[in-house]
Amino acid sequence: MINEALHDAKERMRGAIASLEHDLSTFRTGRASPQIVERLHVEMYGVEMPLNQMASVSVPEPQQLAIRPYDANAISAIERAILKSDIGIMPNNDGKIIRLNIPRLTEERRRDLAKMFGKRVEEAKVAVRNVRRDILNDLREFNNEKLIAEDDFYRAQDSLQELTDDFVKQIDTIGSNKHDEIMEI
Repeated sequence: MINEALHDAKERMRGAIASLEHDLSTFRTGRASPQIVERLHVEMYGVEMPLNQMASVSVPEPQQLAIRPYDANAISAIERAILKSDIGIMPNNDGKIIRLNIPRLTEERRRDLAKMFGKRVEEAKVAVRNVRRDILNDLREFNNEKLIAEDDFYRAQDSLQELTDDFVKQIDTIGSNKHDEIMEI
């Protein structure tokens, strides 16, 4: 019972970290990364499809993305989707490939992004702490109903706190790495 609760906590905390990593990977940091356009949906033939199902995205240079559609007719639809998105990059279309030149970030934009990263990191920590709170409530309930011994309850509580501390450290490391990446010129 206790092991199941701790396993559930671990899985839910891993989910918070995975969500954080995914969110931070979609931010434009001045470097070309396929994740920048990964979440784009392109409308073609009346159907919305993810960009990664319509084209291959590569990084030919550190400051450039190349999008090569599988269907040459999709190039204008992909270009429209990029223009409508919140990416803020003007696509260059040569008829076969769309190139996105990633501009260098200004110091002000770097600071803004660092603040946004900080907020997202804090949200992930809160999510981990909420998982701890939920599991701790379950453990208290088990203890009150005499389903587990009191010593087991306290050991489980300590294990849960250690687990929480480990995940918070991982979140801090992820946030610190991303902050260093964004502030790098």
